[in-house]
Amino acid sequence: MQRITITIDDALVDEIDRLIKTRGYQNRSEAVRDLVRAGLVATQSVGGRARECVASLAYVYDRHTRELPKRLAHAFQDHHNLCLATMRVTLDHASCMEVSALRGPTSQVERFAEGVMVERGVRHGRLTLIPAEIASGRHAHGSGHAHAHEHIRVW
Repeated sequence: MQRITITIDDALVDEIDRLIKTRGYQNRSEAVRDLVRAGLVATQSVGGRARECVASLAYVYDRHTRELPKRLAHAFQDHHNLCLATMRVTLDHASCMEVSALRGPTSQVERFAEGVMVERGVRHGRLTLIPAEIASGRHAHGSGHAHAHEHIRVW
């Protein structure tokens, strides 16, 4: 780990200190490291973007919109290679929120999420991407038999 020195105006330091208290960081360095990571992810250009990612897709939709639940189910089935899990929460008689854990090539995850969020009847949607390296391997754990599965390493 390297030590760097930066100059920050007092108002920004106050904001960082409020964040430290709110989130329970142990010190300013931890908070600044997290803010820098988030800023780097948010500002990555298309050329510098990670090839692979893990992501959360959260969206709220009107379950009474004609065929929407069926269209969403088909979309997820057609992209089963990207979806790890989905949780649905009923908010009221008409609205549901779904949160999906996704993984795969960043461009495919983004295209899939955009397709879901633009469906007629989807009211709100947000995709949160986390750069990752996804590697498939075959090995044994303990005394068990070797098997293939993915390891996902987040940067």
